[in-house]
Amino acid sequence: MSFNSLPDAAPLERHNLVFDLRNQLQLRVDILTTRLFRLRFSASRAWTESALNRYHIYLPQSAKPDFTVSDSDQVVRIVTADAQLEISRADGRFGLFNAAGESLAQQAETSLIGSGFRLAWQLAPGERLYGLGDVSRENIMRRGESYEIWVRNVKSYIPIPVLLSSRNWGLLVNTTWRHQIDVGKTDPDQLVCSAAQSDADFYVFTGDGYAGLLDEYTALTGRPALLPIWAYALTYVCNQQVDAFNMINEALTFRREDIPCDVIGLEPGWMSKNYDYSTEKAWHPERFFIPHWAPIGPQTFTGALERLGYKLSLWLCCDHDLSVLEEQQLENTDTDVAAPKDVPQPTVIEDDDDDDFEKDEHFRPAAQKPSEQSTAAPAESPSDLPEPWFDHLKKFVDQGARAFKLDGSNQVIEHPDRAWGNGMNDEQMHNLYPLIYGKQMAKGFEEHTDQRAMVYSAGGYTGIQQYVATWAGDTGGGPKPLASMLNHGFSGHSNHSCDMDVFCPGGIHFGFLQTWAQLNNWAYWRQPWLLTPAGLQMFRDYAHLRYRLLPYLYSAAAQATRSGMPVMRAMSLVYPDDPAWDEVRTQYMLGDFLLVTTYTDELRLPAGNWIDFWTGRTLTGPLLTKAEYPSDRGGCLLVKEGAIIPTWAVQPHVDRGFAEEVTFLAYPGSMSTDFLLYEDDGQSLKYRDGESAVTRLECHADAVVIHPSQGDFPGRPEVRVAKLVIRTGTRPQAVQVNGKDVREWIWDEAVGALTVTVSPWKTSEEVRVTWK
Repeated sequence: MSFNSLPDAAPLERHNLVFDLRNQLQLRVDILTTRLFRLRFSASRAWTESALNRYHIYLPQSAKPDFTVSDSDQVVRIVTADAQLEISRADGRFGLFNAAGESLAQQAETSLIGSGFRLAWQLAPGERLYGLGDVSRENIMRRGESYEIWVRNVKSYIPIPVLLSSRNWGLLVNTTWRHQIDVGKTDPDQLVCSAAQSDADFYVFTGDGYAGLLDEYTALTGRPALLPIWAYALTYVCNQQVDAFNMINEALTFRREDIPCDVIGLEPGWMSKNYDYSTEKAWHPERFFIPHWAPIGPQTFTGALERLGYKLSLWLCCDHDLSVLEEQQLENTDTDVAAPKDVPQPTVIEDDDDDDFEKDEHFRPAAQKPSEQSTAAPAESPSDLPEPWFDHLKKFVDQGARAFKLDGSNQVIEHPDRAWGNGMNDEQMHNLYPLIYGKQMAKGFEEHTDQRAMVYSAGGYTGIQQYVATWAGDTGGGPKPLASMLNHGFSGHSNHSCDMDVFCPGGIHFGFLQTWAQLNNWAYWRQPWLLTPAGLQMFRDYAHLRYRLLPYLYSAAAQATRSGMPVMRAMSLVYPDDPAWDEVRTQYMLGDFLLVTTYTDELRLPAGNWIDFWTGRTLTGPLLTKAEYPSDRGGCLLVKEGAIIPTWAVQPHVDRGFAEEVTFLAYPGSMSTDFLLYEDDGQSLKYRDGESAVTRLECHADAVVIHPSQGDFPGRPEVRVAKLVIRTGTRPQAVQVNGKDVREWIWDEAVGALTVTVSPWKTSEEVRVTWK
């Protein structure tokens, strides 16, 4: 082959099936679960790996399922408990069926063209497809357009070649090479995936609805990371010209203005050399002086931040050869990776993008000056090998850094003249680079501290969700970043955000009602206390709301970690039966129960009753109406009837994933609902070993039930205070807790809500509150 192949030398096992086809190709089918299959084509019976497999991005599928194979001269049929594959002996085209034998997908073409491929699938009438990450912000339903899967600044920060179909099947193209996915644009009835250089390697899977597909997909590519609890609070990034004195003053100002905040970040000005790509970086000697005789301890500015409850975040840029460490970490260090040959080089396109809000000159090709990094040849001896990237950051972590921001420079920029240390050229390495950058940062921090990482990046690729959070890059905080987030949700990635626009009410509203929230000054003056008095009060109100909602948001993030269901959910994801939701890109569900609108004058409600969080009025859907909200708010926030939402008291900062007192907001309706309150220590990795607790909450028409907690972790309080605020609508005549009459309850006529306090709340026992 004329491109860099990664050999798969693993011996074939029972679940690896190889079929000789009459077109002189071979097809390999790996049966990974009852719903997940990997298919590879070869012209030489030599099997290769994607870099994603080689570098262990995918999680091992250890439980090999039972299956049967029936083989004839024409067709091979593979049957598991949940799916069926029917493969043509002529050319390897396959049909994918569910357990009942209903057709889900039919392949139309398989061609190996030179060193690349062209794969096509038939699209059924009315079939809708979602996913592809941040490949385009112009739509959510992807059918009808063609997309280049290639990391690009602003245009496509995090492309992810996965598609989820409304017909309950999914496709993942297993390559890091530049490729194209045409979702019915050229031929309205075909989905076509093609690449000039790459092996034909892909996964197909089935699932019960989008939730089932996300569950299957993230079980392979990694569940979204559970960030430390404080990462879901508020992150504030200082102006790049700030020094230690002014940073501490801003930290104090948040406290004095009664605005809760947890993370305070520095832009590139913290370094002695601006935009230092090296592993020799140091604190700016004037702006951030740290005495060399006492670099660690409470006497430093990082110690002062820690006493105030802040976690320090540092901005990074990287052009390091990260591929070398990936090779070093492979179990088989003798694996031969051939150098690339005869690969066409990409054309660097310089464009002035209207969506590039920040206009950072470091992303312009003219700013990419030749350097040792951009022209590095593969290392020839151990002494030539670059040190692991995270190693040089350990000293900053030891001094108090708790988070890192990975700027797009230079991870989203092409390196057409670079030969990477693993033998790849940039056509194979470019998409991979931001992924292993995030991987090495997250794992490096975890291994050094035994704590969860809060690393957030502009770039990524398949599997990025298991390592880092992301933000929408230098594109501001408008409707297009929202489209990016909703598309990520359809692509298995949950921990995303964007730069908050504090100069309009909609920007504050949207900025705080995301999976995680950040205010980034960069070159500007966006401090909330520099807003108008009304703007400052609005910012404070939304910050308080977010901190009250932290247990709800943290529980939703834990749900994503269990199942792949994102915190922010496109309306099409939650209400898949109505194609009209595909065009609704300015509203979304935040967790199970909250509906958010932003940057729109229109509100479209699904069926059922919805309670306006701001005013308490009830709206009944389906309904298309004007988006109305108070003048001191920036958008609609509605609660789905039947909701039960855990909240905490507002704190200046948070460090624990639990609280001694929890207030439950309940909105009873005709339908019973439930919710899992998730709790753990909030920062350590011990939750991965089961050190966590869940409490099932139920909301019925005439009762709210708090079930006994399941699970445990060090520090979990066994006796607490539970306050229930129940929107019954009418004043009850009697209230009972666990069958006993309660006299001390409060009725709020203005909002139609009953408040009952249960103290002590023994978490090992059931609490049942009823009224009549």
